[in-house]
Amino acid sequence: MELAGKVVVITGAAGGIGSALARRFADEGVAGMVLADLDADAAEALATSINRGLTRAVGCDVTDPAQVAALVEVAQESFGPVDLFCSNAGITTGTGLDTTDESWDRAWSVNVHAHVVAARAVLPSMLDRGAGYLLQTCSAAGLLTAVGDAPYAVTKHAAVAFAEWLSMTYGDRGIGVSALCPQGVRTPMLEAGLARGHAGAHVTALSGEVLTPEQVADAVVEGLAAERFLILPHPEVATYQQRKAENPDRWLASMRKLISRVGSTA
Repeated sequence: MELAGKVVVITGAAGGIGSALARRFADEGVAGMVLADLDADAAEALATSINRGLTRAVGCDVTDPAQVAALVEVAQESFGPVDLFCSNAGITTGTGLDTTDESWDRAWSVNVHAHVVAARAVLPSMLDRGAGYLLQTCSAAGLLTAVGDAPYAVTKHAAVAFAEWLSMTYGDRGIGVSALCPQGVRTPMLEAGLARGHAGAHVTALSGEVLTPEQVADAVVEGLAAERFLILPHPEVATYQQRKAENPDRWLASMRKLISRVGSTA
């Protein structure tokens, strides 16, 4: 998918990967973008800094179907049919068996169900046109795991599974789907985890190069152009995934050793 001339929606757009995607997509010559975030003021500031004529900002709770439907309507009324919808919002917990039911529900809502809500809102018009693209930020945790964060590991796996289902169900009807699965990225989410001493954040920071959001955005543009299902800003994730598939017992043993080193069983 070439971005020039396309209409794009990005959720979780106000910071981190979302804002880097917005700036890079603007450089690629998109026709218009709607930047959605729970923090409407931050989204507005980003839209203004990029190009107010090119962008619109919308405060949006991605778990609310009515708000997401309204988000799609704003994009259509402002710029035309949505060509690319980036479901980028996500949350971590840093907890394990002690996770409250409320936190589990919130993780499911933001990390999984928000992708479902977005697809319901934007796919019908894409299918009518026989063209459209969904980019879903799923994390390397969706292919591997997340040390010290059970809800994040589980929900990101589910997010990858939903992206796979969308691709196999609608891929022959003109719908492209990519799952963005980075490892460590220097975002407010990672920095907050490090500040709180979450084991998973420390493992992420130590297990490979921590990329900038801009580097991730570069990988996304390249991955969309190639229309790859898995976009892996950290190429080594593919190797780890292969090792996991080839010998799950050995992989799990290595993860137990890693947990022992960081001193956390969540």
